[in-house]
Order: sequence, then C-alpha cells, then structure tokens
Amino acid sequence: MQFFGVSEISPSPPAPTASGNNGHMMYVFNRNGVCLLYREWNRPLRTLDAQQDHKLMFGLLFSLKSLTAKMDPTSAVEKGNLGMLQLPGQGCSFHSFCTNTYKLSFMESPSGIKIILVTHPRTGDLRESLKYIYNLYVEYVVKNPLYTPGSPIR
Repeated sequence: MQFFGVSEISPSPPAPTASGNNGHMMYVFNRNGVCLLYREWNRPLRTLDAQQDHKLMFGLLFSLKSLTAKMDPTSAVEKGNLGMLQLPGQGCSFHSFCTNTYKLSFMESPSGIKIILVTHPRTGDLRESLKYIYNLYVEYVVKNPLYTPGSPIR
C-alpha cells in the first residue's frame, strides 16, 4: 500500500517536533461525521459530554473547510454558497490553526477520513505525523477483516 509517497509502515513514528508530551487530543472521523476514535492525554477541563464534543469538533472542521474553499482566490469556477459540501481535495484547504493555548492540526484523506491532533501551541508542522497515523489506520483498521466500516475503533 502506498499513500502520500510512503511505501511501507515503519515501526517507529516520526521524530517529535518539540520536547515533552505535546499531544492533548486526537480525533478520527469518517466522511459522515461519525467519530471512529477519540483519545485525550492532557485535557485538564472537561466541559462537554463526548457526543457534544465530537459534534462541535466536526462542525468546526466543516465550517473551516467551507470557509477556506469560499475564500480561495485561485478558483475561477463557481464556488457555490458558503456551507456547500466540498469533496476531499476539492478547493483550498487548511492544515492547522493555532491559538494561545493549543494548535489544531488537520488532515483529510481522499476517502474522507479526517484526522485531528490538538497539541501544544508551539508544536511544529504535523503533516508527516498525520500521514503516518493515516497509514497506520489503513494498515491496521481498514485491512482488518474483523473491522466493520463506520464502527468505532476499539
């Protein structure tokens, strides 16, 4: 399996981008907005239940993706209305945004799988790490004959 120029899964992940434990949360969504996997490590404040949190995160991604596609200055084709469904790889996209307390890094695969990492704000570019996580997902989840597509990853 080759995806994003990687021909095989190496046993070690990419080198960390900064010292210490930078990961706060990780989400994996399918194209329909179903949260397949959620993990958290350094999240001191829990304000929402899991379902509300997943809906809020998916809505944020949908809105940002729609906004970036609408603001894309390079597309001469009619862009449609704000909020229109965009196919993976269609239009302009975003990779991350940063606040004073966290950085959200995002990758969407051609099949519509969305992987989100929420990390420390000074964490560097995580595109290679997101590709590595996606390759693990393909190798160990998609190729698993016991996995039912669309069900949460256990």
